[in-house]
Amino acid sequence: MNELQSFSFSINGLVTRVCYGKEEIHSLFLPLISALRKRQAEKEKRLIVFLAAPPGAGKSTLASFFAFLSQNDGGTHIEALGLDGFHYHQDYILSHQAKDFAGNLRPMKEIKGSPETFDLARFREKLLALQAGDPPWPVYDRTLHDVVEDKLFPTSPIVILEGNWLLLREKGWEELSALADLSIFIRAEEGLLKKRLIARKIQGGLSRKEAETFYQTGDGPNVLRALQGSREGDLILSLSEEGRFSLVKGKELLCGGKTSHENPLVF
Repeated sequence: MNELQSFSFSINGLVTRVCYGKEEIHSLFLPLISALRKRQAEKEKRLIVFLAAPPGAGKSTLASFFAFLSQNDGGTHIEALGLDGFHYHQDYILSHQAKDFAGNLRPMKEIKGSPETFDLARFREKLLALQAGDPPWPVYDRTLHDVVEDKLFPTSPIVILEGNWLLLREKGWEELSALADLSIFIRAEEGLLKKRLIARKIQGGLSRKEAETFYQTGDGPNVLRALQGSREGDLILSLSEEGRFSLVKGKELLCGGKTSHENPLVF
């Protein structure tokens, strides 16, 4: 039986509560962390991992959970950083237009969250700095609905960088993959993501009708763009209807990972 454990994290200014199963923790998450540590030790420099997924797949929470696990077993710490801190600032978004994926010129606020609303050049510059040192990192604060500069100061030798567009096969974005040492992509059915995203908007205060409308014009196109337009990661995780993760691709990369009885963590 895959007994569930509850955990709470502060992500982008909001407290997020999530449940993971003991089975996925001990058979997937902990071996993955062990494999990342092994790779970093072999590299002898900072290891940068891309964790990409469509909206609603739980990537931000999962990255934070990996960081939590790594900080409680005496091994090399992992830090979680996000792409969302490279959104253009809200005042810029409110005063500018951008072409959407279909090529239509629209107010940028209507497509916020799409690749066109990110400062890609600045992100690439910061990513290169992260390879070489410890640059301050911006975050997107969901209580402010805006970017907060220089909020995090990464120092760990392993960094998991999460974002919707990190593995996107589009000009400008596709070149970024060369800057990652390892990549992970989360797959999920569009219907499941739709249900999760609508529920999230309702929890945030929208009516069901408003949430469904927002999905059609905002989240929905981004979900399809991420699912259909991203390249495969070195590892692929699948998100089930019950919210559990399983490994679809990359088992060989986890070879040498600790089994549950070897890891001192107890849940």
